[in-house]
Amino acid sequence: MKSSFLLKGTGTALITPFQDDYSVDYKSLEKIVETQIKGGINYLVVMGTTGESVTLDKSEKSAILSCVIKKSRNRVPIVLGIGGNNTAEVVQSLISADLEGVHSILSVAPYYNKPNQEGLFRHFCEVSKASPKPVILYNVPGRTGSNMMAETTLRIAENCPNVIGIKEASGNMDQIMSIIKNRRKDFLVISGDDSITLPLMAAGADGVISVVSNAYPKAFSEMVRCSIEGNWIRARKLHYDLFDLIPLLFAEGSPSGIKFVMENKGLCKSTVRLPLAGISKGLQEKIKKTIK
Repeated sequence: MKSSFLLKGTGTALITPFQDDYSVDYKSLEKIVETQIKGGINYLVVMGTTGESVTLDKSEKSAILSCVIKKSRNRVPIVLGIGGNNTAEVVQSLISADLEGVHSILSVAPYYNKPNQEGLFRHFCEVSKASPKPVILYNVPGRTGSNMMAETTLRIAENCPNVIGIKEASGNMDQIMSIIKNRRKDFLVISGDDSITLPLMAAGADGVISVVSNAYPKAFSEMVRCSIEGNWIRARKLHYDLFDLIPLLFAEGSPSGIKFVMENKGLCKSTVRLPLAGISKGLQEKIKKTIK
């Protein structure tokens, strides 16, 4: 079975639950992992943006990964986020990391230093050469400050066989559809935006790495599954059931919004680490009203 096939459908970009003292809440993390798997998601993504990876130290990252792998018990694949804006440092992290139990690497495009398209291409060529696991590119210009164009993504895919897909969060439908149209046969195109997953699935995308599925794994993964099966009537209903909630989750920063929803569902506390802060009372009321 092709390694990319296992990552079709819904992957949840797991939050990292914290106690009131900002320590990692491993008990809640175990509960969340179990809820995700029972809810029907296809794989779990650890150490992504939603997991507040940039505020975790090395020992915490290792312990969180171990916790997720142990609790998942090989029931779903695990994708690990390893990326950064220092190519040499990312390469060293890939070489030195203990990747036992990890299926693939999700590697974000370099942020802050705003490389050009040639720089992005050469960065990911180095990542590809260093990684002992399949690599998923992550294009999110709203966070990185630079957009990886379709031509660059396709060039990387052509030159790096172990790059098996891209999480596309540019929001640029023409760009994403260009990748879908011209990609190699086994190259995954994964939505990075919950709200446009349905239209992207209709255009031929393979699934999503989702934020809202942290709180609603069953509904969102069913929406994606129905899209894959061509059951568009059911998929549309599930899409619109969550449509009004999704933008509220990002209105004052992520994962502050989704953590508030999860606290209301009894899954964990809504605590986030600085520089993030909890959402305002006004937004809390809007979310409460919407989820009712």
